[in-house]
Amino acid sequence: MPQVKPTVLFVCVHNAGKSQMAAALMRAKAGDSINVLSGGTHPGDALNEPARIAALELGASMDGEYPKEISEDVFMSVDRIVILGNEAKLTPVEGMRGTIETWLTPEPGEEAGDKLAQTRIIRDDIVRRVNDLVRELATI
Repeated sequence: MPQVKPTVLFVCVHNAGKSQMAAALMRAKAGDSINVLSGGTHPGDALNEPARIAALELGASMDGEYPKEISEDVFMSVDRIVILGNEAKLTPVEGMRGTIETWLTPEPGEEAGDKLAQTRIIRDDIVRRVNDLVRELATI
């Protein structure tokens, strides 16, 4: 019996920074073993440049990505939904097969340096969580 790959959806408000970084980092870590998607509750116009750079520094590319809205089909079909930060809100609906969890990422300010330095702090937290999630999903 062929094993079905789990599907993870990363969500943040604009789908321009945190969720895109998480998706890129998951793809880099998991390869083809996990289907990875991302979306926003209110998608922005373009990717966050510091997030793109911070992910790329670890070999995770956002090439070809852009902010996307979450379709109902995707919402209903994924195995895990990960909301990054506390701004995006999703409500479970009857019939959805996945679970929703929230990763409260750091929110560094100017004391941490410029936007890229701040983004690296967030990225490093996401990397740790992505690594844990990849290990967890590998056992399913």
